[in-house]
Amino acid sequence: MSNEGIKTRKDVKAWLVTITAVVMSLFHLYTAGYRPLTPWLQRNLHLMFALVLVFLLFPTKKGKHWHRFIDYILIGLSMVTTFYIVFNMNAIVDRAGMWNSTDVRMGMILILIVLEATRRVTGNALPMVAITFLLYGSFGRYIPGVLGHRGYSLHRISSQLYLTLEGLFGVPLGVSATYVFLFILFGAFLESSGIGHYFINLAYVLTGKSTGGPAKTAVIASGLMGSISGSAVANVVTTGAFTIPLMKRVGYKNHFAGAVEAVASSGGQIMPPIMGAAAFIIAEFLSIPYLQVASAAFIPAMLFFLSVGAGVHFEAKRLDLKGVSAEELPDIKKILKEGFHLFIPLIILLYLLIVVRYTPTKTAFWTVLATVAVSWVRKETRMDINKILQALEMGARNSLTVVTACACAGLVIGIVSLTGIGLRLSTIVIELSGGHLLPALILAMFGSIILGMGLPTTAAYIIMATLGAPALIKIGVVPLAAHLFVFYFAIVSAVTPPVALAAYCAAAIADANVNKTAVTAMKVGLAGFVVPFMFVYSPQLLLVGSASAVFLAVLTAVIGVVSLSAGTIGFINTKLALWERASLMIASLLLIKGGFSSDIIGFTLLAAVIYSQYFSKRALSSTRDLGGIRVEEGGS
Repeated sequence: MSNEGIKTRKDVKAWLVTITAVVMSLFHLYTAGYRPLTPWLQRNLHLMFALVLVFLLFPTKKGKHWHRFIDYILIGLSMVTTFYIVFNMNAIVDRAGMWNSTDVRMGMILILIVLEATRRVTGNALPMVAITFLLYGSFGRYIPGVLGHRGYSLHRISSQLYLTLEGLFGVPLGVSATYVFLFILFGAFLESSGIGHYFINLAYVLTGKSTGGPAKTAVIASGLMGSISGSAVANVVTTGAFTIPLMKRVGYKNHFAGAVEAVASSGGQIMPPIMGAAAFIIAEFLSIPYLQVASAAFIPAMLFFLSVGAGVHFEAKRLDLKGVSAEELPDIKKILKEGFHLFIPLIILLYLLIVVRYTPTKTAFWTVLATVAVSWVRKETRMDINKILQALEMGARNSLTVVTACACAGLVIGIVSLTGIGLRLSTIVIELSGGHLLPALILAMFGSIILGMGLPTTAAYIIMATLGAPALIKIGVVPLAAHLFVFYFAIVSAVTPPVALAAYCAAAIADANVNKTAVTAMKVGLAGFVVPFMFVYSPQLLLVGSASAVFLAVLTAVIGVVSLSAGTIGFINTKLALWERASLMIASLLLIKGGFSSDIIGFTLLAAVIYSQYFSKRALSSTRDLGGIRVEEGGS
């Protein structure tokens, strides 16, 4: 076939992708701002658009002519199986519990299509988890012990997953079809308008001159962008391309620069107000207001980023690194003057959510429109029709991982609901832990990390929210704390070897050893493994309790996470002795745990280290060793 023919086919496919993606985004804006649809209808059309895009963007196999027909057949089947519900919705509702053979066959086809689409987008791990649960639902009668059940026919499984709101079209896909998609679209508009780049520049101006400034820029910028993007890997690629070279230039080692970016990008998903859209999923699971989730998550997020920031500060002091010179930084007055209006969309977002109390869906709709309007204030950020179309297409493309993960996770939740395995697993966790909190938390931690290694954060959280969080709640953990606990560990799995995807991407940009980067990321992000235990044992950190109790818990936690960072890096004013590092680590854990006795012991250990460091610094500054001769400071 001629090159011209190949080029024509590629052009046609590109146009199909653009048209589908733009229509998908416009559909969600229309239903959010003007005409909300019923949940079942909204979720069906949402899934249909995503499946069509997946099979256009992720072909079966490149270079094989006949393979393209498989993709177009899958596109056709995706449309048929979703539109079947759209056009037969009333009849299906009337037949509730009496499904016909066509209903069941359509369900089986769509289940297989969702598994294949998820495999293409996210890899094999999540589909394999879903297939395991499907097999469990079918062959449960052959499983002995507490996990066994009577088993269900394909007819029953298909109808459960396809024809109810407790399977494919359950809560995960419902949140994806409303809140999550629109906030991903909002992030695309921020990026297309240049607002995201402005945030990076502003963080650079504010922190660049301080000790190890570029690393602090990475922490702040990645936290801001990660909250919106919801993807640690995507955030590493975008902000890391700017921050990692800066960190290397001022003297940070390659693997450390990559580690800082990976940790900060992963932590962006715990940063309110958006939290990578997870706040909306948690709120939906717990049936509580979104604002309650975002408010409760604020202090733990600050503790996490404070710990990371303290870690890069102590590392900079250990290596005697300085910030960049004032001449290299943009003028802050110019930055604020030219870009202050770019804060307006975020101000509107917070105002509509907190003051007006709009739904997240309606808020996202108006914020997207506000972003376009604000971009027109200055020529440099002005969004013309091409940029708007680009943002609409980017938003739909960026949503595919979340949509397929939520749909596939819905299969798992549907089987859990059908078989009752969630209650059985809760019983098993409680029995294994002996009813004690700490062992149960450790079991839930490992479950979340292992799932998060192979699954997108959203899918890992949804599955653990169904299987793990109920066990913690039964033991006595505050429900919101239980859900945030498993969510945190689903996030830190992105920097946990052996499958530390965010760390590996950062290592590629930093030209560093991947394993060394991942291990360093775990070290820098150690607070991410500790903060969840903090708010479980001290719910005051989630704003539960009196103002004085919250203040005391925050105070001891702040001192605890900073001590943890210092002990991990091994430096404060001077290099820490082994006993000082051990004392700081123990003090941090005691302060983190909370309680009068543990706080007293923690503060005592901390005071001893500070006292020792003070005199070590004085001794170091008053004398120097020159060729083995000890001379007074200022001597020759």
